[in-house]
Amino acid sequence: MAHVGTSALDVFPLSLGGNTFGWTSDAPESMAVLDAFVAGGGNFVDSADVYSVWKPGNVGGESERILGDWMRTRGNRADVVVATKVSKLSPFTGLSAASISGGAEASLKRLGTDYIDLYYAHADDPATPIAESVAAFNDLVVAGKVRHLGLSNYSGARIREWMAEADAQGVARPVALQPHYNLVFRHEYESALMVTVLEFGLGVVPYYGLASGFLTGKYRSVTDAASDAARSGGVADYLTPEGFGVIAVLDEIAATHNVTVASIALAWLRSRPGVVAPIASARVIEQLPALLASATLELTVAEIALLDAASATFSE
Repeated sequence: MAHVGTSALDVFPLSLGGNTFGWTSDAPESMAVLDAFVAGGGNFVDSADVYSVWKPGNVGGESERILGDWMRTRGNRADVVVATKVSKLSPFTGLSAASISGGAEASLKRLGTDYIDLYYAHADDPATPIAESVAAFNDLVVAGKVRHLGLSNYSGARIREWMAEADAQGVARPVALQPHYNLVFRHEYESALMVTVLEFGLGVVPYYGLASGFLTGKYRSVTDAASDAARSGGVADYLTPEGFGVIAVLDEIAATHNVTVASIALAWLRSRPGVVAPIASARVIEQLPALLASATLELTVAEIALLDAASATFSE
């Protein structure tokens, strides 16, 4: 288990992504995945109010509803660390006090709980004064509706502004950051965020840990990606000699450990400074073992160096 930043949240070092719940996985499939995740030692689930409004017929909140129904039927709310987010689902868009308060109440109702363990500002809102957002999130903490706060998709400069305002108001600082970070998307975190993360002791919970499936080894050529039109758009930038070079090194190391490419990619991410628990999703339970294996897999210094070198072009 690992602590999220300076908080007392004790989490499995892999967060199960809830973006598939109600999207590529229906309710029974989602609950089966959740059952298997917990059976494998997991306890940290990541959701958002906006998951998955993009699916035709959905209205948003599907992921939270499924997660809430699962916790209710299993009677395990106290054993699960629930993370969810606000700012992207209408009518609670942005980070005004009204959006934060209204979004939290709607999420609590869908989740069937009276508290959220980790509540993220899903995206920066330059149109709202940070002072207003900081105060509104703190009101939730004071009311006992939220245990800890997090920021997602924030720049280093804006994180510093938030911390300064929290200190000025004398309220709790965020304890977590959720950035886009993986072996083939390194520059943003390593060049601009990592120093800030370490300075403030934030726990990093990266999303796109498997680069939309590219780091599972699913796509071995441009032709492979073209045959998966539903998801291939997210991997277009990696279908290069450099990207396939990363897969080749992952193959070599995976063979040494007798695990999958995905396990190695997530273990590398878990080894990075500040990272507590990468997020990864499983559409069906058959995809879970590779994810769970990454949580206890320790790469050697030499293996990490090989992966660093293979992916160096993505850190520039």
